[in-house]
Amino acid sequence: MFKLSVISDEISQDFERVLQVCQEYDVPQVEPRSVWDNPPQDIPDSDIVRMQKLLEQYNMSVCCIASPFLKCDLGDAEQYSQHLEILRRSIKLAHAFNCKIIRGFTFWRTGSPEDVWQQLLDAYEEPIKICEQEDVYIGIENEASTFIGSAAEAERLYKDMAHRRVRAIWDPANEVYAEDGELPFPNAFERMKPFLIHVHIKDAVQDGGDGEPQCVEVGKGGYIDYPAQFQALIDMGYEGACSLETHWRLDSELDEDLMNRPGGAAFSASGEAPSRICFENIKKMLADLGH
Repeated sequence: MFKLSVISDEISQDFERVLQVCQEYDVPQVEPRSVWDNPPQDIPDSDIVRMQKLLEQYNMSVCCIASPFLKCDLGDAEQYSQHLEILRRSIKLAHAFNCKIIRGFTFWRTGSPEDVWQQLLDAYEEPIKICEQEDVYIGIENEASTFIGSAAEAERLYKDMAHRRVRAIWDPANEVYAEDGELPFPNAFERMKPFLIHVHIKDAVQDGGDGEPQCVEVGKGGYIDYPAQFQALIDMGYEGACSLETHWRLDSELDEDLMNRPGGAAFSASGEAPSRICFENIKKMLADLGH
């Protein structure tokens, strides 16, 4: 059975508050993104120690580091060098929490991935070497704002990279936003399944009222069949984490920049209440499945 988790700043910038909310819902793991207004790669050593003590106090663990690795411009050597350092710092954070998974992306999308395919493969050669040396895995997440936006594109990438250190982070809602997205479950999921290392729980509808996709309360979108998705994860013996990534607010919408570059106080504002609602919905779905 998989373990529930949450991307920390979907609840709060205060790491202890995040853990307190998790305790209320029997959520044993957490996925740090921005903490005390620092992205994961910039969390100072003193705060890492604070986080370690809090995790021990609340008997919780870290499942994945939600880094922004390679959310940058393809072909920009300076940015690429900076992001290799982001990877190294994120790995340092992972080691501090006995965690093996670092999230990564595939550069800002400026055209067709077909036109830059070999560049994408080449850009991951050094990160793969680093992950091999450090005994961690890079979970590449498909996201519409990046070159690899759909499960079909991601499946091809994982196959072409063909390396054990490169795995899949599956977020069904990202498929809703993808330009050529398929039905998230079961169609897109079947593509990701052989490479799966981590899962994000986010819900979305294809048309939020303006003709564009929109994130909604988990379990209420109707397009993603979450009960069936959860059962499929259980049936395949998936024992990793499923992290809530709320991305939905009660009285407002997150703007495009916060959606693409989540983090910080502005992102976390008003996040706790909708995250609680989503946890309640997830727990009910799992209870209805007998778990």
